[in-house]
Amino acid sequence: MDYRVVLLILLSHVTSAFEVPLDPKVLEGLPQPPTITLQSPKDYIFDPREHIIIHCEAKGNPQPSFRWARNGTDFDVKSDSKIVMNPGSGTLDIDIIGGKAEAYEGTYQCTAENEHGKALTNKIVIRQSRSPLWPKERNEAMVRQKGAPLVLRCQPPAGLPPPVIFWMDNNFQRLQLDERVSQALNGDLYFSNVLPEDARDDYICYARFPHTQTIQQKQPISVVVLDNNPQGERRPRILLPSEPTSTKMVLKGVLLQLECIAEGLPTPDVSWQKVGGELPNNRMALHNFGKILQISDVSESDAGDYRCTAKNKLGLVHHVIKVAVKAAPFWISAPKNLILAPNETGILTCRVNGSPKPKISWFVNGVPIENAAADRSRKVDEDTVIISNVQIGSSAVYQCNASNEFGYVMANAFVSVLAEPPKMLTPPNQVYQVITNRPAFLDCSSFGSPIPTISWFKDGRISIENGDQYVIHENGTLEIMVAQVLNTGKYTCVATNNLGMRENSVNLEVKEPTRILEQPKYKVVQRGMSARFDCKVKHDKSLIPIMTWLKDRGELPDDERFEVDSDSLTIKNVVEGDEGTYTCMMKTSLDQDSASAVLTVVESTPTPGIFYGKPDPPTDLELTDQAERSVQLTWTPGDENNSPILSFLVQYEDSLHHKGLWVNLTEVDGSKTTTQLELSPYVYYSFRVLARNNVGYSEPSNPSSQYRTNPAAPDENPSNVQGVGTKPDNMVISWMPLTGYQANGPGLKYKVHWKRRDMDESWSSQNVVDKSQLVVDGTPTYVPYEIKVQALNDYGNGPDPEIAIGYSGEDVPLSAPEKVQVRVQDGTLAEVHWKPVNASSVRGQLQGYKVTYQKLRGLLGGEEEGQQREKVIVFSGDQSHGQIPDLQPFSIYRLSIKVLNNKGEGPSSSNQTFETPEGVPGPPSFLNVISPGLDSLSLEWGPPVNNNGRLTGYTLRYQPVNQSAEQGFVHELNFFANETATTLDHLNTSMLYKFYLSARTIKGSGPTITEEAFTAMDTARIQPNIETGKAPTVGPAFGAVNASLAEEGVMISWEYFGHHKNVAVQYTLENSKEDWTKEWVNGTHSHMIKGLKPGMSYKVRVVATDEAERMHSSKEVPVTVPAVPNRQVDIATQGWFIGLMCAIALLILVLLIVCFIKRNKGGKYPVKEKEDAHQDPEIQPMKEDDGTFGEYSDMEDHKPLKGSRTPSNGTVRRDESDDSLVDYGEGGDGQFNEDGSFIGQYSGKKEKDTHEGNESSEAPSPVNAMNSFV
Repeated sequence: MDYRVVLLILLSHVTSAFEVPLDPKVLEGLPQPPTITLQSPKDYIFDPREHIIIHCEAKGNPQPSFRWARNGTDFDVKSDSKIVMNPGSGTLDIDIIGGKAEAYEGTYQCTAENEHGKALTNKIVIRQSRSPLWPKERNEAMVRQKGAPLVLRCQPPAGLPPPVIFWMDNNFQRLQLDERVSQALNGDLYFSNVLPEDARDDYICYARFPHTQTIQQKQPISVVVLDNNPQGERRPRILLPSEPTSTKMVLKGVLLQLECIAEGLPTPDVSWQKVGGELPNNRMALHNFGKILQISDVSESDAGDYRCTAKNKLGLVHHVIKVAVKAAPFWISAPKNLILAPNETGILTCRVNGSPKPKISWFVNGVPIENAAADRSRKVDEDTVIISNVQIGSSAVYQCNASNEFGYVMANAFVSVLAEPPKMLTPPNQVYQVITNRPAFLDCSSFGSPIPTISWFKDGRISIENGDQYVIHENGTLEIMVAQVLNTGKYTCVATNNLGMRENSVNLEVKEPTRILEQPKYKVVQRGMSARFDCKVKHDKSLIPIMTWLKDRGELPDDERFEVDSDSLTIKNVVEGDEGTYTCMMKTSLDQDSASAVLTVVESTPTPGIFYGKPDPPTDLELTDQAERSVQLTWTPGDENNSPILSFLVQYEDSLHHKGLWVNLTEVDGSKTTTQLELSPYVYYSFRVLARNNVGYSEPSNPSSQYRTNPAAPDENPSNVQGVGTKPDNMVISWMPLTGYQANGPGLKYKVHWKRRDMDESWSSQNVVDKSQLVVDGTPTYVPYEIKVQALNDYGNGPDPEIAIGYSGEDVPLSAPEKVQVRVQDGTLAEVHWKPVNASSVRGQLQGYKVTYQKLRGLLGGEEEGQQREKVIVFSGDQSHGQIPDLQPFSIYRLSIKVLNNKGEGPSSSNQTFETPEGVPGPPSFLNVISPGLDSLSLEWGPPVNNNGRLTGYTLRYQPVNQSAEQGFVHELNFFANETATTLDHLNTSMLYKFYLSARTIKGSGPTITEEAFTAMDTARIQPNIETGKAPTVGPAFGAVNASLAEEGVMISWEYFGHHKNVAVQYTLENSKEDWTKEWVNGTHSHMIKGLKPGMSYKVRVVATDEAERMHSSKEVPVTVPAVPNRQVDIATQGWFIGLMCAIALLILVLLIVCFIKRNKGGKYPVKEKEDAHQDPEIQPMKEDDGTFGEYSDMEDHKPLKGSRTPSNGTVRRDESDDSLVDYGEGGDGQFNEDGSFIGQYSGKKEKDTHEGNESSEAPSPVNAMNSFV
């Protein structure tokens, strides 16, 4: 069998493997081959003045032992007293101070081993750093004519590592380099043309050796510049490289340096180009005034020809450097440690690259694999080793070495064969908290061999599978992609292999997000005023929020003017330095939200109002990161016009399909100026941006450059696919076509598929272009079809379409319902039953059954004969019975049934005839009251329109009703069917009666009709006029209406004999067309009309409204209001005025007595203190314009008035009379009436000291008591 076939078979049975975890709890007791954890670099240059430290650290179980090889042979570390190996590791510490350091130069390699294998470090080359002296030499003076080129050679001694070169003079000042004077990479100093000032005798080249930090210098060089035969202007010439063509080899990943130095007069400029390509701008740099080209991190793409051009006004010259890129071996995929269970198979891969191609060598436990003991389970195929059917005890460490002429890479990878039941590494009962709508990650770290299978359960019962909501990662972590509150709960992770099972539970809490509900707003504040920023936040109640305020993204100033509350920041007495952006940040342990606002401080003097305008349109639209279905749009915002930009609206125009139509694409936060746009294929996009602030949207920006996306196959299929027949033998398949935007490319068409659903047949299909329907002819009548429509264009087919169900055309039903039966329930309701038709005879979608019925005639002789019009009831769906309501009792009916579909009606069933029994009669046709007397009323009525049977008589009930609508005893009389009139005697005079009349059959009484009427009144003034042969009007009756003048207005009184409560008085101006003014007077017989205008004439009436909203009115009464009142009242004779004046006199007397007593006791006279207080300009005197008084303050506590100044000796200077009444008034309430009477109010107050600023309570004074009384 071919070897590669065997390899493929083995690969198909490989079991996943992983590295042994570093968790000490897992490592404890588990065997592990050695693994190198720390080693020295491959090239180690040491300083002879320091110890040599060669690192070699490894881990494993059991703990590895270490041994060393030098120059390919083992050497005993213990045999050299200057070498110490660190305990627990293989690191060597070599003391070379005072000894021969060169004796320890060589190639070292460390081996770490235990019973499970051997791991090797790289081969470490140890070399001593060297800084040799400059060889003694004698430098002759360099003589050049002015304008000639010049090269000063440095030629430093070779050191390890190479030295750093620089030029200085005797004063240790670096030489100035420029376009004319250059230092080459090798240290030589180049002059494109010399000038007289270049003449000097101290050009010194220095070499600094990094490891030893020593500096060596060359002997000084003298330069003499002659001017007797200066060289003239000339074309450039390349000095370095000196060959006509040059080559450069560089290794991948290192720094490439190309130099080009030219001479000429004037001094040439140097530039670089890559022949047939472009220079990598992101990795390229020019140094030494453009003479050195550097390219970092070189790759294969940097190989090629590089041309330097030296140019001055007389011409130019080129030089081409051919660059070849080689590569030391580098890893593509280094081999990984494997943990395998018995009988499993593992693969070690060693993927490397390099130029030239590296050679791969395999070792096992440090021995070339071809020299190792034979192992049939091991197969080697170049860069792959397959170990199959492993067993306990076959653990080993494999080494892969890849090398070429430029170096090597080497890696260890062990194969450990273990049989271990699962172990849980994640701590139990962890609580994970996450914000709503964010992903949640629940850890389940486990170890076992074979690798355990991870399962997740929620709340101990619900098994979780990979799906739209959940993702179970390879490492066992459960990801809930969008966490919701319902995801809160307990989750259990179960790890299982063939050796056992372990589980671990964690808890997930999904929290509400932190959101700023009210953001701080832009503020413009005058200097010296206060500014307040509000920031109201909503957060999860179980989380502790921390509110932080920032100014310009930094901490708030340490200033007491800044006051921070729970939801606001207040800045008092703002100054210019407070201007800036203030940010409120609410942070919890899970999330945070922030919002910012700008504070602008303006001068406190009046300034023109700030103009708030719409923002200016954005500019400089640029498209970058262009891809097939996306592009990045960047823009520059316009001026905000004093209102911050809230958002940007991005619109697009599709000039291919809808030229001139701009469509909203996305909205971007106002703090951003770039967005990634998702695009559709086959669209010619142009974009524009609008900015929005609190004022509105800006004008649109200028359109961006056009971006055309490539065509592609459709992403979607037509929607609303339907199949409906228009004829019995066809089906019309229709759909909603795609727009040009949705077509994704040219050549849009639709592939229509159909087949019968009830038969096993293949799909039929047909392509349709420029239409949205297809007619399928020759179909059976009304059969179901499966339908699907797929979109396709010149670039491919759309996705697989969904299947819709359609039907071919319908035809009218073939059969009529059978076994029709009618069951009469009562006189007005019957129930009809039938046998449904066979479904195949419907030939369409069954809509229901149509029942047609008609009254033929009544069963009562003498009634009007003749058929009534047919009535129809439709019973929807597949029914077998239904009810027929609203039938006429005591009648004969005919009935038939048809089946319905969308096409029409089927044949009619046979007619069925049925009779309805008697029922209660309808109401009497009328009830009238005629010939009312003082104690009698006559009634007449008509028979019902519908007797609904044989009429047996009438029932009359009546009762009196008083004016409050209270009803009296009910009397009942029965009459024969042929009686239609009666007279009722012995009734009450002037009484309202209510009558109830109904007809009867053997089934009972029918509906009642009612009527009301009054008996006649016994007074002639209210006797209503009754026309002969007509009943009197039933309703309110008004008697006399009278009007009389009073001081308050006009009193209206009336007589009313009706029982209705809705009574009102109406009035309006005489000869006026205005509406009547209505005032309700329910329940009374008199009413005062107030507010009538003097000297005007009115007309008044009383109206009542009955239950039928009919208005009944009395006669209109004229009323004239006199122009002048009957008498003029003298206020001086009024009792209330006399009492008020007495109270005022008493009050003044009491005040005078109190003041006299206090003055005799040594107290200060309040009026005097008030007068003294008036000296302060802050206390307002009596105002001349309105007569109001200044404030009065009782000074019993001897405290000075606010703003007053008290002499140091405690006395108060008198300026005015002690009895000034001005001091007794309060505020602006005091005033005089027209007749000279004083009607102001008095009050007393007691103020605190000026520093307290609040009023204090006091015992009530007589003045206060009087105020309370008044």
